[in-house]
Amino acid sequence: MSGLDRRQVLGMLSLAVPAIGLAPEAAQAAVKWGGPVPFRPGKAMLGSYLSLRGRTFTESLALRRKQLGREQRIINRYYPWSGYAPVSEPEVPSDAVLMVSWHGTTYQRITSGKSDKNIALMATRLAGMKRPIMLRWGWEMNGNWFDWDGTHNGKKPAGYVKSWRRMHRIFRENGATNVAWVWGPNWNSGPDVAWNKFQRYYPGDSYVDWVGVSGYNFSKESPKTLFTPIVSAYGKRKPIVLAETAAISHGRNSKAPWIKKLSAYVAATPSIGAVVWFDTDNQKGTSRDFRPDSDAEALAAYRSMVRRTRFSG
Repeated sequence: MSGLDRRQVLGMLSLAVPAIGLAPEAAQAAVKWGGPVPFRPGKAMLGSYLSLRGRTFTESLALRRKQLGREQRIINRYYPWSGYAPVSEPEVPSDAVLMVSWHGTTYQRITSGKSDKNIALMATRLAGMKRPIMLRWGWEMNGNWFDWDGTHNGKKPAGYVKSWRRMHRIFRENGATNVAWVWGPNWNSGPDVAWNKFQRYYPGDSYVDWVGVSGYNFSKESPKTLFTPIVSAYGKRKPIVLAETAAISHGRNSKAPWIKKLSAYVAATPSIGAVVWFDTDNQKGTSRDFRPDSDAEALAAYRSMVRRTRFSG
């Protein structure tokens, strides 16, 4: 753990216990949080999904490196459910954690065994990369916009849980021990009804290494509003990754204050171990600009945030 011995880590955790509600006996177990991508108390990894208009991925990485004076610790890539199972990701720096956001399919195709070969292929390919990988399969399952959400699967979240557990077993059988499993609901449920609460989709502690959450300030929500429900529900048991987040503009100089609030929120929430910015002005079907450098004030706030010790994971 970057030069910290076990006693030092436990000491740091003991300081965090009051803030995140960890019982003393849980502090030692928390040292192992994160599975193949370890959680480091007091240090959040900072990364992004990076797709900038008019620039290649490599050029985009270079721009952010120049602007921020640091590297990305996590690179988020989106993989389709089938037809693309790479053997490597040469554009992703070797010292960065690859986060694979893997699309899903209907629960029946997984639980019936029809997708076993596809799952096994992805497991084998990711295992072969021999690098730490965060696998975020079937994210935002409590929404109503993906094939793998409850709304499109008979309003039966139990099917998602069964699918997840089957995939987890297949990955284990195919030696994908370098894969940390990231369960990532949306910050709010759509529709917001009892059967669709995010808790109903949770696969169980034995099947999850990190709990993720997607949340943006589309309606001027604060970071506290977006992330506290997930942190409160799981932060005592699992490390939290803000797996998709960013600010859009709500008028002149509106991004910078939100970024400052995000920085303060993460600083005050010890269970958050990673933040992944949705860094793009190139999202298909929308003109929204999520880039943190869309104006000088926003870039200054973002630069200040990512250079803080809290974001040095």
